[in-house]
Amino acid sequence: QVNLVESGGGLVQAGGSLRLSCEAPEHTDSTHAVGWFRQAPGKEREFVAAINWRGVFWDYADSMLGRATISADNAKKTVTLEINNLKPEDTAIYYCATATYVTENRDEYDNWGQGTQVTVSS
Repeated sequence: QVNLVESGGGLVQAGGSLRLSCEAPEHTDSTHAVGWFRQAPGKEREFVAAINWRGVFWDYADSMLGRATISADNAKKTVTLEINNLKPEDTAIYYCATATYVTENRDEYDNWGQGTQVTVSS
């Protein structure tokens, strides 16, 4: 079991940027991956981006292409997701989770954080 703590959410105007962090102080396996998902009210939790701890493999949802960057610092046990040009439809609770490999499949992720709220005003 790996505890995950998200931070960095908040209220931002459309067009602005946010940097979300996922800390995993108990993480030990550098071959594993961390994914970011989000869930808006009344919608299913959806994939946002993922990266493995070595930073060799990564993946982004189509909605994030060109405006999001995910990075992993294995030494600091932190994965960071930066999203630029935020849109009101990006409003959601953002969660990080761990998996044994980079995947968009939500069912492959086991440990989940509590989430951090991101609200984008128009």
